[in-house]
Amino acid sequence: MTLLFTPAEVRTAVDLLASRSLIRLVTEIDDNGAIPPRRLAATLPDLSSDQLRRATEAARAHALVRTAPGAGLELTDTGSELADLYDAAARWARHHASPAPVCAFSSRIRHVLDLLAPSLATERADGRSLPSAARLPSAEAEADLARPRALLLQWLAGNPQVAPVSEPEPAA
Repeated sequence: MTLLFTPAEVRTAVDLLASRSLIRLVTEIDDNGAIPPRRLAATLPDLSSDQLRRATEAARAHALVRTAPGAGLELTDTGSELADLYDAAARWARHHASPAPVCAFSSRIRHVLDLLAPSLATERADGRSLPSAARLPSAEAEADLARPRALLLQWLAGNPQVAPVSEPEPAA
């Protein structure tokens, strides 16, 4: 089966996955383990209480985190897979100095997701062009996007609540 997403589905998924507060939450737990109860604000002091609440609600709603008795907030398998996607995207962006040689981790991830988004959609909704050599540093950089793209497709396919999969139209 070929996965097809409408531009709206892709935008919804990218907006969720590229949320700075969600990225911070998922990567913090991935890097350092479960966040003990009542330690979320102290662990992520750069996020407001409203950002923490929204990130935690989104993470729970999409089964990225769970509360483990005695341990606190920890990643689910789905959350760990998302952390792998984030790592691959950030690794690509660092290697290719994209969007800039020095920038925030979450900015790197958003940039890569924005580069990948047009190639996932069945049609262009906003007139944006597909990634090209003009937007990417080189043909090698575009080829290197294969791993983050594969991880993103795999993650979206396994999490249809984020971007429902549309079946291809039968050939006439």
